[in-house]
Amino acid sequence: MPTPVPSLRRLTIRCERFPIRGAFRISRGAKTEAAVVVAEVTDGPHRGWGECVPYARYGESVEGVVAALEGLAEAVGSGMDRAGLAAALPPGAARNALDCALWDLEAKQSGAPVWRAAGLSAAPGPLTTCYTLSVDEPAAMAAAARERAARHPLFKMKLTGAGDLERVAAVRAAAPAARLVVDANEGWTLEQLHAFGPALAALGVEMIEQPLPAGQDEALRGVRCPVPLGADESCHGVESLEGLRGLYQVVNIKLDKTGGLTEALAMRRAADALGFDVMVGCMVATSLAMAPAMLVGQGARYVDLDGPLLLAEDRAPGLSYDGALVQPPAPELWG
Repeated sequence: MPTPVPSLRRLTIRCERFPIRGAFRISRGAKTEAAVVVAEVTDGPHRGWGECVPYARYGESVEGVVAALEGLAEAVGSGMDRAGLAAALPPGAARNALDCALWDLEAKQSGAPVWRAAGLSAAPGPLTTCYTLSVDEPAAMAAAARERAARHPLFKMKLTGAGDLERVAAVRAAAPAARLVVDANEGWTLEQLHAFGPALAALGVEMIEQPLPAGQDEALRGVRCPVPLGADESCHGVESLEGLRGLYQVVNIKLDKTGGLTEALAMRRAADALGFDVMVGCMVATSLAMAPAMLVGQGARYVDLDGPLLLAEDRAPGLSYDGALVQPPAPELWG
């Protein structure tokens, strides 16, 4: 009897748009919807999928990500694996969507969950995520914190420069028991960091994320800030970590920056070995984008996987959120 010829895999790509509840504002601007790109790989009976958010800050667009993925359709159909993908695409959103799709496909084909294939010692457990407060006037940020304080013990405040101490003070007054981290998204000067640091420490802020523009990191060498500093826009893959030593105490691992779960897991191991505390972060996206990051977030100091909570409606099935507590993905979603 002749050996059956395995069917070729097929890659499909699509853009989806999810309205944001209200607007999401950071120092660089505001948006009212999340535009995501979904990569789906099928082999006939099995499907694996992944989601990414193209980010203009890194020179990405929906059209560019779709084109990059379409250029790999033939290679994926012929059996491209995750190692081949890493050689074909640089870190970034396009590689993230396809890398996560390949992990999911492998899990569906083998019947074993991704966490086992990734070499984790135990199944992922629930995580407590930050809830992000968009930058706004102090009273508006305080009202948002007051509304959520009972179910969200940790807020991540988006800041922008002028007026930031008033914003943090207002949120602290509205949610006196909450833990706070702040994110300037490259919006401060070194002078503002020196001025804000002691006051933020007095307000109980635990971490300041990306105070200066990426590329100005060396200005932080020798700075004695009373609040630990975190690298986000300055921190991409494993190779970026060495240059951040002595400048930052925390690194933010996002799959859209690393180019997927494969590099994110390697980066987590490297960051732990180098003595960094870790935040596992996200873009504003659906549960499909958060699901792989749940593996990286196990045991992290900070988890910021609240993207679906900022949407008017998540995809279904999605992750299960109970306030700030998010459960690992069911296989029907991913992994």
